[in-house]
Amino acid sequence: MHKDERNKKFVSLTEILTEDKAFANLRKTILQNDVISEFYNIFPHLKRTVKPLNVYKDTLYLEVENSVLRNELFLQKELISKKINKHFNKNIIKHIKFKSF
Repeated sequence: MHKDERNKKFVSLTEILTEDKAFANLRKTILQNDVISEFYNIFPHLKRTVKPLNVYKDTLYLEVENSVLRNELFLQKELISKKINKHFNKNIIKHIKFKSF
């Protein structure tokens, strides 16, 4: 085998992880975890009152300090999901569910 033939078959790990269909679920899980870890960067004003719990089946679960704030966020949940999706340039979050502390 010639050296040129070996270079043509070489594929980087990054390329495999970002493009291979076998890793689609892994990419989705990583993005969902990124939503949790980036939440306070997107919404710094919610740091004291809201805790992002997890993302499951395109739904973000948030734990909220009190019912008044939960109701206010419920009314703005579409705006919240749009802001998150815009931050990541992907449609990651379709729904948001709230839970009290």
